[in-house]
Amino acid sequence: MSEHARPDRSRVEHWNNILRPYWGPDTRRSVTQLLTSAVPFLLLWYAMLRSLEVGYWLTLLLAIPTAGFMMRLFMIQHDCGHGSFFHSRRARDWVGFCIGVLLLTPYEYWRKTHAYHHAHSGDLDFRGFGDIDTFTVSEYESWPRTRRLWYRFYRNPLVLFSIGPAFHFFVKHRYPWDIPRDWKQAWRSVWATNLAIVGVVAIMWYLVGIERFLLVQLPATLLACSLGVWLFYVQHQFEHTYWHWHGQWDFYDASLQGSSYLKLPAPLQWITANIGVHHVHHMSARIPNYKLQKVHDENPEFQVVTRVTMKDTWKLLNLTLWDEKARRLIRFRDLGRRKREPAAV
Repeated sequence: MSEHARPDRSRVEHWNNILRPYWGPDTRRSVTQLLTSAVPFLLLWYAMLRSLEVGYWLTLLLAIPTAGFMMRLFMIQHDCGHGSFFHSRRARDWVGFCIGVLLLTPYEYWRKTHAYHHAHSGDLDFRGFGDIDTFTVSEYESWPRTRRLWYRFYRNPLVLFSIGPAFHFFVKHRYPWDIPRDWKQAWRSVWATNLAIVGVVAIMWYLVGIERFLLVQLPATLLACSLGVWLFYVQHQFEHTYWHWHGQWDFYDASLQGSSYLKLPAPLQWITANIGVHHVHHMSARIPNYKLQKVHDENPEFQVVTRVTMKDTWKLLNLTLWDEKARRLIRFRDLGRRKREPAAV
């Protein structure tokens, strides 16, 4: 939470009283979740490798469930970064680092930037790390044409969910140029992850051949990256989400109003490790993923929230600008329509 905007003590205690019973990991459940994620992933990866002997169509088909289990492993890394998956810091860091190598995500770097996202989500004065870039209408209108075009390109769904994730995980995670130099632990994590990735590639090159390795690894990784960005997008980018300048920003309101409850079918909720119960997660990252649904179900305070279904997500893909007057996200075409209305009158 930002040190510049602290809610009153009674409100903090109110929420802590609700959330405290759910804090902390259950080691048995964490180990079970790790095994039911890692083992199926390894089996599916091997099946993809063997499927090359049948036809690449089968390899690509198997890439879908493989990517699903990669996302599930990412959620475990995510909980390790929040300190909610194991009691042992060493166990959390070791598991988080190993998953980070698989998913091309330096663990300490991601942990640092994601903590910033949690501390400042919905705060217009603290954008920059761990978010999908979102600007206000007034900011957009003040820009020169070239910057507007760049933002339109960046927010195009094709770029946001295909080119963008590939660039972010394959390129930017290798050298995150936007983080401060004094984040020494994060930088060490970047170099250690890069070195480990080189080692894994070298070993797989020796064991199965570089071409076979890439034919298996690339489609699963690219799909997992795109699905992960899509998940993150729909959890915060909906019409009546929460954005305020810092003076009016509130951590608890941002958690409940700025994070959606993505209502997924049970198999998809399982494979994504309940991350769709995002409003609860933002209210307290100390709660492991396997307790999030229980918190929502047992506490009416969490049931007054924006629900998003799979069908609804298609309507969210073109939301691009925060309209401060209307207090909602709008599309580029809405901006043009709004400009034409006074002339029509």
